[in-house]
Amino acid sequence: MPDTETKAPAPETQSEPSVPGRSEMVVMVAGLMALNALAIDIMLPALNQIAHDVGLTAEGVESDNRQQLIIFAYILGFGAPQLLWGPITDRFGRRGPLFVSLTGYILMAGLCVTLREFHALLVARFIQGVFSSGARLVAVSVVRDLFAGRQMARFMSLVMTIFMIIPIVAPGVGQIILLVAPWEWIFGALVVFGILMLGWTWLRLPETLPADQRRPLNLGNALGAYAQVVRTPITFGYMCASGIVFGALFSFIASSEQVFREVFGRGEDFVLWFSGIAGMLAVANFTNSRLVEKIGMRRISHAALLLFTGLSALSALITFSFGESLLWFYPLFILTFACFGLLGSNFSALAMEPLGSIAGTASAAYGFATTTVSSLIGMLIGSQYNGSTIPLMIGFVCLGASSLVIILITEKGKLFSSR
Repeated sequence: MPDTETKAPAPETQSEPSVPGRSEMVVMVAGLMALNALAIDIMLPALNQIAHDVGLTAEGVESDNRQQLIIFAYILGFGAPQLLWGPITDRFGRRGPLFVSLTGYILMAGLCVTLREFHALLVARFIQGVFSSGARLVAVSVVRDLFAGRQMARFMSLVMTIFMIIPIVAPGVGQIILLVAPWEWIFGALVVFGILMLGWTWLRLPETLPADQRRPLNLGNALGAYAQVVRTPITFGYMCASGIVFGALFSFIASSEQVFREVFGRGEDFVLWFSGIAGMLAVANFTNSRLVEKIGMRRISHAALLLFTGLSALSALITFSFGESLLWFYPLFILTFACFGLLGSNFSALAMEPLGSIAGTASAAYGFATTTVSSLIGMLIGSQYNGSTIPLMIGFVCLGASSLVIILITEKGKLFSSR
């Protein structure tokens, strides 16, 4: 595909709305992707309380690592089903599957309000993740339908800048809900947000995949499309690199409440510390949107990956030498976490660029790598939490180095290319 912006296809029927302007599209796509972030981050202040109320831990006992499963059950549900949503959206278009996904997301959030048994809650969270994955996949596919190359990277950086408002405010919203109502109302907030997105997209989002560009839905075509993903070196390489390095993000999100409460004694104002980290990530995404068309996706993302690995190693070394202290951990960590803002949209655009003709399937494969694979890796690292940040940071170093090796192989040993 050429590295230029593409025209949006005309709506298929007179009843469909026209393509919204860029600003509205940015916010709309960010809102669809925020369904996932909200379902994760709004839970964080309530994890310990939910664990107690569903019988996971006894009152007065420190939470164990199993409370992380409330997050990982959702993430696991979110990941693998994208492999099914991809061919579905390439066959039936974007709007229909999106509305099914949003409806299921709303219903599962409502069901979670009524559940008091831990394993039943995990099942409902898993299914909610399945539906949320459809909305996320449609959001990325719509962007790829409309843009390519650096234009896509810039658009996605703007999306991520808006999207990052959710991780900043969601834990605070969850904390406010806990102050005035039981934790069940947190799931009520997900119902409300899902309904808002359903109404907005129903009224304003057109079909972006014309009928003549749709692919038949059968096993042969689906396997052929996924084989094309695997056979495309740039797509497969950046997909694998993303799947590995984003395991670090999930491992921290799942264990963040434990780290700030148990290691640093900041449980009461955890939401403020977490919001600061998310805020720096938003700044990094916005910075990427301003620079990527001038500097290039490879130069920015490769430098960010090296910085991520180096800062993680420095943090682990300082903590090992001098002990735990928020004084040095927090500044280093917000810089480390900000690297994701320079990695995510660029790696995604690089992976998606060669496969515009099967954007839904390519997005599904990439989403699988950056959720299911990443969450399994994150679960493994998160389970090593032992009251110290050292296992977490060592895990970051290993993931960063592994991702860098994959990029070197993919780019045949050449980093920082201007392509």
